[in-house]
Amino acid sequence: MADAPKKPRGRPRDPLIEKAILRAARRRLAVDGYSRMTIGDVAADAGVTRPTVYRRWENKHDLVVDALDHAFRALQEAAPPIDLERLTAREAVTEAVRRLDLREPDRAGIMLVGHVMAEAEHNPELLEMVRTHAVLPRRRLLLDTLQSLQERGDLRPGLDLDTVADMCIGSYYAAFIRGGEDEGLPTRVVDTLWPAISAWPGESSRDRAAS
Repeated sequence: MADAPKKPRGRPRDPLIEKAILRAARRRLAVDGYSRMTIGDVAADAGVTRPTVYRRWENKHDLVVDALDHAFRALQEAAPPIDLERLTAREAVTEAVRRLDLREPDRAGIMLVGHVMAEAEHNPELLEMVRTHAVLPRRRLLLDTLQSLQERGDLRPGLDLDTVADMCIGSYYAAFIRGGEDEGLPTRVVDTLWPAISAWPGESSRDRAAS
């Protein structure tokens, strides 16, 4: 007779506690940076004990990797696709540029990127995590939007879409460095670029078809 499967020891893990720890770790990384953040501070912020954290993660590095992965995946899953049939070409590009904003949803994301870049030499895995799960998906969304609009005839043929995407991403870092709130940045960026990228600066192909 085969042995019955053994039951796991101890109480089952509470997913709400794990989420609280992951959120606290992400926030601490953004505010303190990797070198200064401690498991003790993360535990206090999450309202748990240090042993509670160590029962789930062996060390700070593993916790931070999971915290970044959890946060960025959640943001990707929560973002609906851009509806190119409902929006005009300029509106669609503006929405894609808005979603490049690493300051969302809590204004800590771009500081987090800065701290991770500072640790790139010692912890390249963290930078790769940010690149893979935070920067590249946002950039891909913008590139896909630009390419679809270009194929539809709304953007100039032969346009260097990679350079356009890099310029749009860079605008957020420049805005952060100069300081201050800037809710209208996506609109201003697209308004500035539009005469250079649009096949029909004054209207879209859909607008022309409707007229």
